[in-house]
Amino acid sequence: MKFVRSQTLLLVLLALSLLAACSTEVQTVEVTRLVNQEVAVEVTRVVQEISTVEVPVEVTRLVEVLVPVTPTETTEPPTETPTEVAVEPTAESQVYLVQAGDTLAVIAARTGVSLDAILAANNLTTNSLITVGQQLVIPGWDGELVAVTPVATSVAAPAATPVPVQVGPVGPNLLPNWSFEEGWYFYQGVAEWQIPNSWLLFVDEGPNTLSPGDGGNFLRPEIRVVPRSDIPPNEHNLFIFDGNNTIKAFKGGAPTSFAIFADVTLQPGRYRLTISFFPDIVAGYDNGSKVWAAQPFSSEARLIVNNGGTDWATPVPGQKTTWTYDFSVDAAGVVRVGGAFRSRYINNNNGWFLDAWSLQALGTP
Repeated sequence: MKFVRSQTLLLVLLALSLLAACSTEVQTVEVTRLVNQEVAVEVTRVVQEISTVEVPVEVTRLVEVLVPVTPTETTEPPTETPTEVAVEPTAESQVYLVQAGDTLAVIAARTGVSLDAILAANNLTTNSLITVGQQLVIPGWDGELVAVTPVATSVAAPAATPVPVQVGPVGPNLLPNWSFEEGWYFYQGVAEWQIPNSWLLFVDEGPNTLSPGDGGNFLRPEIRVVPRSDIPPNEHNLFIFDGNNTIKAFKGGAPTSFAIFADVTLQPGRYRLTISFFPDIVAGYDNGSKVWAAQPFSSEARLIVNNGGTDWATPVPGQKTTWTYDFSVDAAGVVRVGGAFRSRYINNNNGWFLDAWSLQALGTP
């Protein structure tokens, strides 16, 4: 029994030795025979002996292998741009063509269709932009446009512009014997100069230096206060403008220049002087009919206010003319007012008819 135990112990030690001797390399040890024979052995001392026995063991080594991988380029699919979806009109809708100034709200008002319905029918939102010429489907619209009354916006009124006060002649005629109905006298005792009472006369008999002109000297015209009875009936409306009398000044075959005026006391203020006249400037006669002078400056006239007034101007021969002149008086005093007339050419007749003059204060009518 003691021998068997010794043999068993020997086998265990042998196995342990084999395991300790194992290397990293795998080796196979084959034991083909075990000797099992009982031999009488006297054991005086037990000596532990390590025997190396190779036992076949398979060992697996894990090896980390790095394999280079070529990265694959990943292409993201392009983002699709949303396109406007064309909405086909139905039998219950009409197409509206966007006009200049239209908005979605305006189109809704003009067609009578709600804004929400128009947005839904055209895949639009309230932030969508519409352009002139764009076609919109209007659901339930019969094609008739509703008249839209524009809403008045509150606009600040512009500052009021001062309107100039319109003035006109007011009050009585301040001229004395203004229609020449109140008598006449021979001015400076000259028989050819019948001048209305309260009026004065100036006649230029100096050289005629006007150019163009016929030269020579100005000659005094004959001046008469003529009643209606001394004028042919067919000329009454031509030469008489008021009442029964008119002033007639005339001279044939010579240039003339004269003025008729009155001195009037006026208070400070604004005034308007008005004179009416008929230039009877006749170049000749054709079968008894007058041929009016056609030369430039054949008839000239101006209004007189003291040493001023208007410049010379050229009325048309053969036509009644009325001129006015407004002026101011700063201080009370005598003001000389009237009219001056001249003819620089030698004509068949250098004549003038004067009537119905006036001087009135200016004020608010």
